[in-house]
Amino acid sequence: MVAKKRLTKIYKSSEKIFIDGGSKIILMSDCHRGDASHADSFLNNQNIYFAALEHYFWQNYTYIELGDGDELWENHKLSQIIGVHKDVFWLLSDYYKQGRLYLIFGNHDIVKSKKNYIRNHSYFDMRAQKYIPLLDNIKVHEGLVLKYDNQSNEIFLIHGHQADFFNSTLWRLSRFLVRYVWKPFELFGVNDPTSAAKNYRRKEQIEKKLFSWARENRIMLIAGHTHRPVFPEPFDTAYFNDGSCVHPRCITAIEIACGNIALVKWAQKTKVDGTLYIGREVLAGPAKLSEYFANMHFSVNRHNVNNM
Repeated sequence: MVAKKRLTKIYKSSEKIFIDGGSKIILMSDCHRGDASHADSFLNNQNIYFAALEHYFWQNYTYIELGDGDELWENHKLSQIIGVHKDVFWLLSDYYKQGRLYLIFGNHDIVKSKKNYIRNHSYFDMRAQKYIPLLDNIKVHEGLVLKYDNQSNEIFLIHGHQADFFNSTLWRLSRFLVRYVWKPFELFGVNDPTSAAKNYRRKEQIEKKLFSWARENRIMLIAGHTHRPVFPEPFDTAYFNDGSCVHPRCITAIEIACGNIALVKWAQKTKVDGTLYIGREVLAGPAKLSEYFANMHFSVNRHNVNNM
């Protein structure tokens, strides 16, 4: 009950972004960009991620990161991460300059919710040969609402840790345990039991709460946090999950384009001649957004009739 109230409060206070059938949006989360140490989960997929993000940049997509973009529980300073993954931040800054970047914070980068946290960082631009403010004046959100075509069609975007008591209410304790207890063990292959991504029972409990909120409020919900991709059929409850960028050997994402939604995977592939390349594969969809909205409106009308 507490988690649902928290989600509703965030939904009501979230900034609204108006989109239509011509809009193109790519949703990714849980990159967990780190410091290039053995505990940096992002390191193995950094080239796949960059290739995907560059593809979407040239295809005029808006990039929305659904939280945990940077691993700021294991690492104390964002500047360490920027120094290692400069190419990613150059590209993010290009998105931002064109008004095509939105950031949502998750539990592992919840410090971004502080007003001036990102504004106090800069990166060295090799092209300009000088330090440039990192995403100057950007606002990092807890949630966003995409309004599609009219006021009644909405997509609620959130990281999802708000449905996870240990990683929301007790996030400071969780951060302490990850930073000082589980990170050293992770180097030896021991999984963090507090992580929703590595604990299937907790993962299912969190997803159940997110699914229940979407069903009860009849609002399309897209989240991350659990690292498990979810793509329902149009006649099911519209709870989606974009997965993560730290799957073994691949990343997953959700595309919204031309009025459709799809779950995609980017991975390293091999041609017949043995040449390696990074390619995109559709895992689910594309499905029409209008079909999901129509099902939700039908459910609302049916509920109203049954209660007359």
